[in-house]
Amino acid sequence: MVEGPLSGITVVDLSRILAGPYCTMVLSDLGARVIKVERPGTGDDARETGPFLNGVSGYFASINRAKESIALDLKDENDREVFRALLGTADVLVENYRPGVMEKLGFGWEDLKETYPTLIYAAVSGFGHSGPYKDRPAYDMVVQAMGGVMSLTGHPGGEPTRVGTSVGDITAGLFTTIGICSALYHRQNSGKGQKIDVGMLDSQVAILENAIARYSANGEIPGPLGARHPSIVPFAAFHTSNGHIIIAAGNDSLFQRLSEALNCPQMAKDERYLSNALRADHVDALKDELEAVLTTNTTEHWLDVIQEAGVPCGAINNVAQVMADPQVLARNMVVTTEDPDAGTIRFSGNPIKMSNFHDPDTRGPVPRLDEHRDAILRDLKKFT
Repeated sequence: MVEGPLSGITVVDLSRILAGPYCTMVLSDLGARVIKVERPGTGDDARETGPFLNGVSGYFASINRAKESIALDLKDENDREVFRALLGTADVLVENYRPGVMEKLGFGWEDLKETYPTLIYAAVSGFGHSGPYKDRPAYDMVVQAMGGVMSLTGHPGGEPTRVGTSVGDITAGLFTTIGICSALYHRQNSGKGQKIDVGMLDSQVAILENAIARYSANGEIPGPLGARHPSIVPFAAFHTSNGHIIIAAGNDSLFQRLSEALNCPQMAKDERYLSNALRADHVDALKDELEAVLTTNTTEHWLDVIQEAGVPCGAINNVAQVMADPQVLARNMVVTTEDPDAGTIRFSGNPIKMSNFHDPDTRGPVPRLDEHRDAILRDLKKFT
């Protein structure tokens, strides 16, 4: 178990697939003990999702490493008793069932809050626990679509395109994590637990960023722009002689530096490009002028030149390049665990670096279904 600011906090994790498990993975990386409660026989559905490493789901492993697993049937009275005992030792309960499921089992917030007054109950679901859609099921791409993110992703006139990672699940998981940490702080001051209700759709609306501001300002509905920023210019992907380069000249000073680095100082003096607002009005013309220069040499050449000028820029790395990047490795953003079947598995690390806690380059193993039953029951004492 990693030592961190949440060391001593116990999380009972009833969640599965991605949103809830991502939340509890972050809590684990911050030091919490996470006890994953799974269905007997099958466990988390993600255990059957590829890719597989010698029979071990890489998908499951990537977000459930370092957790403990116990299989409980919450309709069986003996297992329900174990679950109640777990809640008696827990600080946090995380679940991502559809609204009403926990109530049918007798473990909804209203059922638990009197018996466990300091418990923090965190529910993450597709649409939250209120509103006309609350009973609907949801997956990542459903909320990416309904929440507007897909309307902004891709190229003008292109086919609908989802964001390349599951931002519907992951943002909900992160917002749930923030809610839990906030509730733990509140409990420290008040002694009271509370319910946290996070909807995946809500979380997509929350990250629409300036799309809502643009629509509110001028009534125009934003659409996909490829890699281009909607209001900062130049802030996009540009062709070079052998690929692309990302250039983000976010203000007039940076644009002047960029013009000088490209040996085109007259570009910064062009009346069409004197301010960001003017550059946005002439974005296509400016792109053509920049690419006329950038296509005369390679991405690697221009990275050196533009970085030397102090203008933010970067290559478009594939995943293999990211995992070999010296900055990524220096920041311990690729960590490992040893698995008896799969061998060494590499994962994303924890981006939260804290001065009081070490950030180890290894994590605990991937739990087998019900692997920790005996140890968990011993901890509960009454079942030994």
